[in-house]
Amino acid sequence: MRPLADQTVLITGSTDGLGRAVAVELAHGGARLLLHGRDPERLRDTEAEIRDRTGNAELRTYVADFSALDEVGELAEQVARDHDRLDALVNNAGIGTNLPGDGARLESRDGYELRFAVNYLAHFLLTRSLLPLIVSSAPARIVNVSSAGQAPIDFDDVMLERDYSGIQAYCQSKLAQVMFTFDLAGELDADVATANSLHPATYMPTKIVAAAGVRPASSLEEGVEATLRLVANPDLDGVSGRYFDRRRESRAHPQAYDPAARRQLRELSEQLVRQPARRR
Repeated sequence: MRPLADQTVLITGSTDGLGRAVAVELAHGGARLLLHGRDPERLRDTEAEIRDRTGNAELRTYVADFSALDEVGELAEQVARDHDRLDALVNNAGIGTNLPGDGARLESRDGYELRFAVNYLAHFLLTRSLLPLIVSSAPARIVNVSSAGQAPIDFDDVMLERDYSGIQAYCQSKLAQVMFTFDLAGELDADVATANSLHPATYMPTKIVAAAGVRPASSLEEGVEATLRLVANPDLDGVSGRYFDRRRESRAHPQAYDPAARRQLRELSEQLVRQPARRR
């Protein structure tokens, strides 16, 4: 892999929690960082803070609301237009079990269940759209920040219209990320681009965990270390299609290893990003 100081890295959800902390560490290493957020003011504040703390001036900011697929598509177009390489894509942005909505079922701007849309579908579209740039930047890496909280997808009710639960919504979206990871790894030459996913740490002190009323069990530093390892550790050159529990390779939910389920998810995802519900 290229030295970190020569790499361009896009981190979704860079303005808070794990994404922001990972960005700080990568900036210390000299990487050219593409910071993403949905709030322009918070994004500007994040850029200024990282620049001041690290002295790294190689920072670019990109605004996109991941509850709107058209904004995700525009983000991909902007990144591809602005940069001739993308060495790593860290798909980190996400929402938890009860924030926003306080446990109620919400829909994205496109008409999809919000957690499925933000945590998974937006990253599916972003990654697919940026794949030509990623492949041309070989060797490159795709890192999907998932969770040990995983639940099987009921393909007869993916949008949870019959029996909604914030926990089910969150956990199925995280399993979808892992299934997408395995699909990508099977598609890509590992010498060109790798795709891995991880559970970074258990109940880190983040906004999502606080909103759920859960006592933190891991430090933010643990999650940062595990995520950085997948982004930049040369020992993982050519390692692809794995799910890690922090730093240890682990097993995901059994549905992730079902080729038929992964194919069904892929076909559904391709249909959903082409024709959002609100436009039908």
